[in-house]
This record gives sequence, structure tokens and C-alpha cells, in this order.
Amino acid sequence: MQAVARQTSWLDLYHWKGEFVTRQSFAKEKEWGPRINGHRGELHGIIWKHVMERGSIDVRLDTRVVDYFEDGEKAGVELVNGEKVTADMVIAAEGVRSRGRKIVLGFDDKPKSSGYAVYRAWFSGDAIKDNPLIKHLVVNGDTHSGYIGPDLHFLVSSLKNGTEFNWVFTHVDDGNIEESWQFPGKVEDCLKYVEGWAPEVVEIVRCTPKDARLIDHKLVYREPLPTFISPKKRIALIGDAAHPFLPTSIQGASQSIEDGVVLAACLELAGKNKVPLAVSAFEKIRYKRVHDAQAMGPKTRERWHKANWDEIRKTPEAIHLMREPWLLNFDAEEDAYGRYEEVVKSLEESRPRL
Repeated sequence: MQAVARQTSWLDLYHWKGEFVTRQSFAKEKEWGPRINGHRGELHGIIWKHVMERGSIDVRLDTRVVDYFEDGEKAGVELVNGEKVTADMVIAAEGVRSRGRKIVLGFDDKPKSSGYAVYRAWFSGDAIKDNPLIKHLVVNGDTHSGYIGPDLHFLVSSLKNGTEFNWVFTHVDDGNIEESWQFPGKVEDCLKYVEGWAPEVVEIVRCTPKDARLIDHKLVYREPLPTFISPKKRIALIGDAAHPFLPTSIQGASQSIEDGVVLAACLELAGKNKVPLAVSAFEKIRYKRVHDAQAMGPKTRERWHKANWDEIRKTPEAIHLMREPWLLNFDAEEDAYGRYEEVVKSLEESRPRL
């Protein structure tokens, strides 16, 4: 994963007009373990390759799940072609619009707009390497910068020694979530949002190639769920299906992977004949941690979008990303193996007795 990751140990933060404010260093976090920041598609590719190398896993692409079901002995999914596939349990990991949420909650809950949307672009560093205003973002290796303004923050980075470049900005959105929630973006629309911003920001957007992947997608909000697991404990929600994160949390992918690791550990320790117990233990281990991590996203967004610049110039670290040791200096697998027996005991003690 390091081969596709951005090789920086800092984030440079600027006022939206272009004034440099502060550099946040992540160097001390090395003792907590490696940091991976890269293109999610490439990270998916690495995981995909690992799955394929196992050789015994049936993977079906372009196959839509339309429903979930379970009984006391098994769980399953119904595919769009009518086929039903059953197993000891089902993991619903298809994001904020997961159909698995209905069987877990007992009703169809509708996504809500968070009031914000995001533009994202990714393209070759060659597109700007000769531009005198912004070439410094790619010609000297990897970089990571952010511009903070009223109800908008703009993040930009390069990776693979400056050969790839990306930018993203979160902005206020008043659209209806029932509309298409992800669609191609237009440079001319993006430029309207950053009008009057730092010349570098405007130039970055203006120089986005026509063939670049530029998307605009709504940030979907979901109320925290009372549970991540189905009534018969044969279906579990993980990742955004259970707990969608705002980009400012910088934890969506990480917490999804932690979910998978903990669930795998619980299933291993419980064994095939105690799947519902494993699923219950998974939820017990994960529930508080993911909700605490989830809460960090709105906090960071508010610190940035409502920034008091008079105060920030006195204490620039006030706009640093929150980097909590309890969140980052943590081994989810080790924690699951270490706590499993204790968690199972508490679950068994809490069962109603006749």
C-alpha cells in the first residue's frame, strides 16, 4: 500500500485568500504505525488482488443485491436476477444506501442531505508541472495543503513523487437527497464556488483537464443506528452501511477495515456453530468506538468553516486536524482478540433468564 500512498508527514494550512497559517506535522505519529493516504480505487485493487490470490472465494461483479433474509440457521441475499444465495451469515457492506439496513432496522430509512456536497478531481501531475503559479505542488515530490474559508474547505495533494494530483472541496449544498447523489462535475461550476479565493486555488480548478475524473456528490447524513445487526444476528452492517463518515473525519475507510478485521476475529473465535454470538460480540466491540470517531467529522468541519481568523492567528493550531491517540494508536485486531472473552461473558450475563 505504501507504493500508492502519499509520502508526506505534514499538512500545510492556508487562509482562503492565500496567506500561509500553519504546518501540522504528523511525524510523531510514526510510532503509532504507518499512515496510508492514497486513491481508494488503487487500495481496492490491492485488496482485490489478495482475494483473488486466495483462489477459493466466489466473487461476482456487476451483480446487484435487492433484498436480505435470515432465519435461525442461515442468512442470505436475493440478487436482481431472482437468484438467492445463502450462507452462515451475511455482511452488508454496500454503503449508505445498503438494502441491509431495512432488515436490521425493521423499516426503510431514507438518507438525508447533510447540507454539504463535495467536488473531487484526480489527474496526472503533468497537467500543472509547467504552470509557474502551481507547479511547486508537483515538481518537488508529494505535497499536502488545505485552504480554509467560509463554509468551504479546499484540500489539494500530490502523490507518487508528484506524478498524480488531486483536489477536493466541501461546500454548502441545498439540493434534495432524492436526486442523483453522484454525478459528473463541471469546472465552470467549481470556479463559481472559489471565486475570489487564493489565485493558486482558482488556478488549480481552472487547470483541471477536460478528461480528468471530476465528480460532484452529496454528503449523505444518517442518524446513528441503535444497532448494526439483524434480529436473528445473522446479518451485520459494516462501513458506511452502518456508520457513514464525513470526509473531515478522515476515518471512513479506516473504520470500515477495522469493522472487517474485528468481525473476522469474532467469527474465528466463536466458531461456525456460534455465528450469532460472534455477530453480537462484533457489535459490542465496535459500537462506541465508531460513533466516537464519527463525531469528529462535524467538529473539524465546524472548526474550519466557522473559523475566527483573529483568534487563529494567535493560536494557529486551533485549525489543526484532530489526531487522537485513542483513535490512531490502536490495533483493532489485537483489541478484538484481547477483549472477546470478556465481551462474550457480558453478553451471556445480560441475556434474560426464564
